[in-house]
Amino acid sequence: MTGGSLLASTLDLLAIDPPGWGAVLLLGLWHSVLIAAGAFALGLAIGILGAYGKLYGGPVAKDLLAVYTTVVRAVPELILILILYFAVTDLVNQVLLAMGREKMQISGIAAGIIVLGVVQGAYATEVLRGAILGVPAGQIEAARAMGMPPTLLARRVTLPLMLSLALPGLANLWLIATKDTALLAVVGFAELTQATRQAASTTKAFFTFYAAAGVLYLALSILSTLVFAWLERRARRGQRPVQG
Repeated sequence: MTGGSLLASTLDLLAIDPPGWGAVLLLGLWHSVLIAAGAFALGLAIGILGAYGKLYGGPVAKDLLAVYTTVVRAVPELILILILYFAVTDLVNQVLLAMGREKMQISGIAAGIIVLGVVQGAYATEVLRGAILGVPAGQIEAARAMGMPPTLLARRVTLPLMLSLALPGLANLWLIATKDTALLAVVGFAELTQATRQAASTTKAFFTFYAAAGVLYLALSILSTLVFAWLERRARRGQRPVQG
């Protein structure tokens, strides 16, 4: 096969219109981005609550959060996905049946968001806790001396100041979330990796489709890096630059 015919065959396989598989890959990429965005948002919400709980919560809350972050960070993500996707869902359905109710039906996207969100939450808790500890204590004490309530203190002082410290770690968590969506292929969800596997096994063009998937993941990572770099520059506006 000549170079021209090989290129033409590859373009035909990656075409958007059938019999090309381009639309299938792009749909899988969209599902991956959708799950990663939902999981990142859920993990960020869990992380904010977890960070404040670890720093300012009672002894019971601190112990529970310590167990949560330790277990999630110690167990591989694939094992956690299998446990949460199958075991926890089955346990909830058994409880519902015992109560005389119907089984719970969760869509693949919702299940992926919840599972990866729980994993993201443990890491986000530690990232945000470290960022909160990095906020100058003098500014927090000054706000308290002015009689600022805790919620207003968090909204106007702690959260804005910690954002620039937390963004590099949160950017890494977002990139991890985009790659962890590939693990959902083991439960049969049609994200990018599963779509790539389907296309490759059907056409036997394994190199073509796995290379295409790698390019799509790389493009997503580069775009994400640029977005987070822009957000970090905006968050650091007005701050004194760090001297090298």
